[in-house]
Amino acid sequence: MTDPSPTTAATDPALPGGGVGRQRQGVIYRDGVSGRVPTVPTAYPALRKRAERVLSRKAYAYVAGGAGMETTDAANRAAFDRWRIVPRMLRDVSARDTSVELFGRRLSAPLLLAPIGVLELAHAEADVAVARAAAAEGVPYILSTQASRPMEEVTAAMGQGPRWFQLYWSRSEELVGSFLERAEASGCEALVVTLDTTLLGWRARDLDLGSLPFSRGQGIAQYTSDPVFARLTAERAAQPKSGPAPRVTPAAIGSLVSIARRHPGSTLRNLVSPLPRAAVETFLDIFSRQDLTWGDLARLRARTKLPIVLKGLQHPDDARRALDAGMDGVIVSNHGGRQVDGATGSLDALPGIVDAVAGRVPVLFDSGVRGGADVVKALALGARAVCVGRPYFYGLALAGEQGVREVIQNLRAELDLTMALSGCASLADVTPELLVRA
Repeated sequence: MTDPSPTTAATDPALPGGGVGRQRQGVIYRDGVSGRVPTVPTAYPALRKRAERVLSRKAYAYVAGGAGMETTDAANRAAFDRWRIVPRMLRDVSARDTSVELFGRRLSAPLLLAPIGVLELAHAEADVAVARAAAAEGVPYILSTQASRPMEEVTAAMGQGPRWFQLYWSRSEELVGSFLERAEASGCEALVVTLDTTLLGWRARDLDLGSLPFSRGQGIAQYTSDPVFARLTAERAAQPKSGPAPRVTPAAIGSLVSIARRHPGSTLRNLVSPLPRAAVETFLDIFSRQDLTWGDLARLRARTKLPIVLKGLQHPDDARRALDAGMDGVIVSNHGGRQVDGATGSLDALPGIVDAVAGRVPVLFDSGVRGGADVVKALALGARAVCVGRPYFYGLALAGEQGVREVIQNLRAELDLTMALSGCASLADVTPELLVRA
């Protein structure tokens, strides 16, 4: 069949051989007839470039930067480039099924929104805008510990939309317990424990700008909304001050105002209260711990009935140990190249971990996914589903909730079309035989 003109496709997006891919194309082409082009570019390079123009230097450095010379970020993309899809012909792909089951919930596509902290750097509505977009599109949203809005506010915006909670394991066990209780009460369906950020990596872009959002009170709303953290903050504020007072500079005053604005309560009252600054100092002290071992997982397992997924695995032996510890899933990830410079690309690590797990728990994938064809490659190498990060951050920066929705729609559309054009009618057809080494 000859590909229809834009007008025809837009008029009848449900033509034979349709699906979400053709429907999405139809919407865009229909708008094009009226002279409208997408606010959110449909390919990642243009998406990133346009978002860079609207983000501040510090905001763009925070989300775009990787560790050190950013070779791991490059390795993530190089790993995708080493695989090529080999389309198969004359297979009936007129009806396609991209659905997948995860922990008892059937999802329409194998996509999740990865946890990203400090979303206020992209848009004033931050996590709430992302939550509404995810719920509208039926995509699970993994809420970040480093959120700009409390989880209760975020999940209230989602209705019955699927959500998980990502945990950075704090030095305060009591705070960890409080986060878990709040996540369960907020309807989170799984717990994602990030293992690869016991310390912040050497992030040169942020270092060169002297920029750590948390030190300005950004991205710590889960903490300042927590009763355990509030008590820890009050205890710290009551302690006698030691050491030299900070220098009074315009930048220091700006940081103080930023902290006061983001702390619960009146900004004017916060400016003269010791609590906001004590909250930032408390967070920086207890954010994460470096003495965690595999034995600590039993304690976490006993604290929650939620499925526990370990995020940040790169070695097959670690995947085996996760199974031994009773974990319910793993996410192959190197934190988007933000932690260890010179590390392996996540897609290179995926097959070995899939083999080690041998189907006993779901293996999810994260790091370097930029388009629907990337999703196909990760699924073909054994991932059950894929987490997407930076693309939706950039969509949020460009158009808020609608921008995130369009990023999701574009990813789903390209996934659907890539499957169809490769001869795959369902995810069961997306197997290693679909790929060859470049």
